Amino acid sequence: MVHDNLKGRVAVITGAGGVLCSGFAKTLAQLGVKVAVLDLREDAAQAVADEITAQGGTAIAVACNVLEKESLEAARAKINSELGLCDILINGAGGNSPKGTTSKDIFEDGDLDNKVEGVKTFFDLDASGIQFVFNLNILGTLLTTQCFAKDMVGRENVSILNISSMNAFCPLTRIPAYSAAKAGVSNFTQWLAVHFAQSGIRVNAIAPGFFATNQNHSLLFNEDGSLTPRSEKIISHTPMGRFGSPEDLSGALAFFCDETYSGFITGVVLPIDGGFNAYSGV
Repeated sequence: MVHDNLKGRVAVITGAGGVLCSGFAKTLAQLGVKVAVLDLREDAAQAVADEITAQGGTAIAVACNVLEKESLEAARAKINSELGLCDILINGAGGNSPKGTTSKDIFEDGDLDNKVEGVKTFFDLDASGIQFVFNLNILGTLLTTQCFAKDMVGRENVSILNISSMNAFCPLTRIPAYSAAKAGVSNFTQWLAVHFAQSGIRVNAIAPGFFATNQNHSLLFNEDGSLTPRSEKIISHTPMGRFGSPEDLSGALAFFCDETYSGFITGVVLPIDGGFNAYSGV
């Protein structure tokens, strides 16, 4: 499965201890790319790197906080020393916070005056939670790019891939902070693409739809395996009628990383969502 054009290149992937981004790391390693697995949790990063090396790939685990410049620079120094300069940067670190999430889809009469314990309305959203979500998704992408793009400017065949979300196209109920932050990631992707267009760096993003993983299994399925009410809404609005799997992202990943496929493509945010974004609901 080694891909001759990508073989020997260096990929830096943040959030790579997680389900989807660990999948990116494994896919690129199978294509012959040397992978730096970055995660805030060193044990999670090490587990992914160990799996890759056990299968004959090249990977190192690097503990890294994408919100701290010193941590990023230390990671960069380690990667440059052990693997070489970054050719492919995947900004995968991101996430949401319960503090930026409402309990109900729609605000109803009485929610403001008749407080119910455990029910969080729009008016109960915590500013610190909103700030955390924006920092992690947007500032984390910006700081990481500042750090690693220094080694990419002026070189050939280098690219950045950001991870947006379907929430960026159409915000989901309950998660205003995450939806707005991912919209910011999409916008920032376009800005970076223009900014680096004559510096040799292509910048694109993928926007995953709804993916079933071990991590979110309890949110999508009941104990008996049936869909939760929220999952039923998702599937009913997904024309292909299923959740995605991490493998569904592999083709787009290889496409954007390889300039022989996408050398004239930059500033694109690609939905990978089973048709969710295309469906009006009728």
